[in-house]
Amino acid sequence: MDLKETPSYFISDAHLGLHINGCDAREEHLIEFLHKAIIPGCSLFIVGDLFDFWIEYRRAIRPEYFNVLCELKNLVKKGVEIHYLAGNHDFALGSFLKNTIGIHIHTDHYTTQLQGKNIHLFHGDGLIKGDVGYRFLKKILRNPFNQKIYKFLHPDIGVPLGSLCSGSSRKVTSKFITENILQEYRNQAHKYLDNGDDIVVFGHTHRAEIRHWNNKTYCNTGEWIHAYTFAKLEDGIMSLWRYIPGEKPVEIAEVLSSR
Repeated sequence: MDLKETPSYFISDAHLGLHINGCDAREEHLIEFLHKAIIPGCSLFIVGDLFDFWIEYRRAIRPEYFNVLCELKNLVKKGVEIHYLAGNHDFALGSFLKNTIGIHIHTDHYTTQLQGKNIHLFHGDGLIKGDVGYRFLKKILRNPFNQKIYKFLHPDIGVPLGSLCSGSSRKVTSKFITENILQEYRNQAHKYLDNGDDIVVFGHTHRAEIRHWNNKTYCNTGEWIHAYTFAKLEDGIMSLWRYIPGEKPVEIAEVLSSR
C-alpha cells in the first residue's frame, strides 16, 4: 500500500449536547477544525462519544446536533470517509447516520489497514478489569429490543431523561480515572499490539497520550471538551495534537516507553 496517502484523523469524547460551564464553544471549534483540517480524500474516525446522548427516533433529531451533522454530511459529499465507533454515551447508533449522513458505523472493536499499518480502534468502555458491572449494563443498553421499547417515550421525555443519566455517568467516570486505570488501558493496548496490530487507538478516558513500543503505537485521543485533542496518521506515523482556535495545532509530545 502506498504510504503517501492523505492523512487520517481521529477524535472522540466531545459529548455534544451536554452543557458544561465554559465549554459551550466546543461545537463551534469542532466544526471549524473539521472544515479546515479534513480535506477531500482524508479519513475521519470518531472514536465514540461525539454526542453525549444519541438515540434515533424515526422522525426526530436533536436540534443541538444539527450543525455538526451538516458538517459531517458535507465532508462525506467532498469524498471524506467517516467511521463512527459507538461509545458508552452514543451506543444506539442507527440507520440515520449510515443512510442519511453516509457514515460507516461500528458497534464494537474495529480493525482496518491504513498506510500500511494494522489499526485497532475501540472506544474503551468496559475494557478494563474494574468494568464488570458496566459490561453487564452494556448488554442491556445495547439490546435492540430494549432500545425499541425506550423509543416509545416521547422525545421530549426520552431525550432529557437519557441526557440526565448520560451526564451523571460522564461525571462519575471522569472522577475515577487514576494513573492505575490509565496503565490498565496501556496494558490492554499492548495485548493487541503483541497480537499483530501496529497501532491501537482508544478514547473514553479523556486523557490524551501517545506511547511507542517496539515500533508500535498506543494512542488515546483524549477529549474535545477542554483540550481539543486529536490524532493524525500521516505517512504511516501516528501523532497526537491539540487544536487551538485561531492558531496552528500544537503537537503533543510523545512518551517513549519500553512497555
